[in-house]
Order: sequence, then structure tokens, then C-alpha cells
Amino acid sequence: MNLEDVKRIAHLSHLSLSEDEAKATLAQLQKVFHLVEQMQAVNTDGIEPLAHPIEQIMAIAQPLREDVVTEHDQRDAFLKNAPAEHDGLFLVPKVIE
Repeated sequence: MNLEDVKRIAHLSHLSLSEDEAKATLAQLQKVFHLVEQMQAVNTDGIEPLAHPIEQIMAIAQPLREDVVTEHDQRDAFLKNAPAEHDGLFLVPKVIE
């Protein structure tokens, strides 16, 4: 990834970045990519995925909350703020070139 890539992504995201902000963002992204490369280099052959990783460091299992609805439907209230909507959905401008 280079500075031009960061500027292009910012443009597609409708973000205005100064040159310094773009350089700082590039440095942060490069750190993230480096971390991903390090994680991908770890040999995980034969290791089963963990459903609940916390159980590996704590003697107790995480309690699960009851699966119940705790919020009421606010769709109409949220759609009042939408610049455009159709059939209960937000309409947004096309951003793919």
C-alpha cells in the first residue's frame, strides 16, 4: 500500500485528508498489515478453533444472557432523519465507480 492508495480510498470514502493525515494513515495501515502478516506466519496446523476462548484462561465458563428482545422497534423514528427512504430502507448514493 502506498500514499496514492490511501488518497484513493479516502476519496472513495468521501473523506478529505490533508497530506500529513494521509501519511499518518498510511503508517497506521502499514502497522496493521504488518501485524496481520505476523499472525498469518504462525503455524496453526492441528489446532482446533475455540468456541469460547475465555475458558482457556478462566476456570469458569462465561454466562450467557437470555436471548430476549430488549429494544422496541424504532424504524419509523430513525427513518424520519433519512434524506431518502424506500419501503422502510435507507436510500444512499452509489459510491462504487
